[in-house]
Amino acid sequence: MKIVSIEVFATQLPLLRPFIVAYDAYHELPSIIVKMTTDTGVIGYGEGMPDSHVTGETFSSTYQMLVNDIAPLLIGENPFHIERIHRLMSNAVYHAPTAKAAIDIACYDIMGKAANQPVYNLLGGKSHATLTVPFVVSILEPEEMARQAAQAVSEGYTSIKIKVGTDPAVDVKRIRAVREAIGEDIQLRVDANQGWGNAATAMRVLRQVEDCQMEWIEQPVLADDLFGLADVRRKTIIPVKVDEGLHGEKEMREIIDKQAADLINIKLMKCGGLYPACKLVAQAEMAGMRCQVGSMVESAVATAAGAHLSLAKEAIFSNEMVGPLMFSQDFGVLTYQKNELILDESPGLGVDVDEELIHRLSSQFARIE
Repeated sequence: MKIVSIEVFATQLPLLRPFIVAYDAYHELPSIIVKMTTDTGVIGYGEGMPDSHVTGETFSSTYQMLVNDIAPLLIGENPFHIERIHRLMSNAVYHAPTAKAAIDIACYDIMGKAANQPVYNLLGGKSHATLTVPFVVSILEPEEMARQAAQAVSEGYTSIKIKVGTDPAVDVKRIRAVREAIGEDIQLRVDANQGWGNAATAMRVLRQVEDCQMEWIEQPVLADDLFGLADVRRKTIIPVKVDEGLHGEKEMREIIDKQAADLINIKLMKCGGLYPACKLVAQAEMAGMRCQVGSMVESAVATAAGAHLSLAKEAIFSNEMVGPLMFSQDFGVLTYQKNELILDESPGLGVDVDEELIHRLSSQFARIE
């Protein structure tokens, strides 16, 4: 089997409502879709969702890199040779994980379809019966965040994740308001997205909310400040999760060495796809750390890839595969039942991709063969 063509589409997906985090507010999100075709007629789809604040990749840089630097190298390659494909990409371009993730996901989609197996069977099989997703609340006024969280609980959600990080004093009010609105039995996850900056500010907030029974605090300091993250972990009883501070194996080794976090948030767009994500899971298992698979708020394509990984690995106890719930239009359909994401035994990613919508939403398109 050989790759005979790679098509790259630069699109923008519209959100149902603004997505607001500490470093930006989004009304639509950029998505780079890859369509990979083989000489046997098997087609795979991948997706890259760039975030310049996290990986340094922009919408235009990801598209241009795929078209000009990565895709041409892979024509004639076997998509099953995933380690070789990653080596070719890494030899050509340093880092650039989002661009590489788009290729990686398309390869796994092809492998699953060619083997007539769901991707999770290629990653180890089903280790979890179901995937439970949280309800994510953007940064808003405390009262509105509390209202949305309470509404989500009434709809059957058992876990609420809230975004904070714009104002430490208001963040205390946000956390307290949401906890009061959802009661004591619902999981409360808090994500500062680097917004508190340093360990001193983070601890000033956390000491005021330690009684709120937070499941964890995520990325309370700047991404590069692993010393600060370790300092927070030593000083608080709240479990600490690293997100933006973890990209690939290098950061994972440093996090383990510094004992900087209790939990890790793996994102395919940060590490470069499913193949490198599996390496991070193995490292975490050796260090006795629990894993979550997170999302850049991706379409059904990349969300499905993250869901397959979450289903296959026992060390992954949590996932945030909620992207399709946040878009008014999507390139495929995933099945959600209340707060559960259901994957069936369809081969590959199991996503019936709407190519007409991809073409309609595309601002740029290239075919490499």
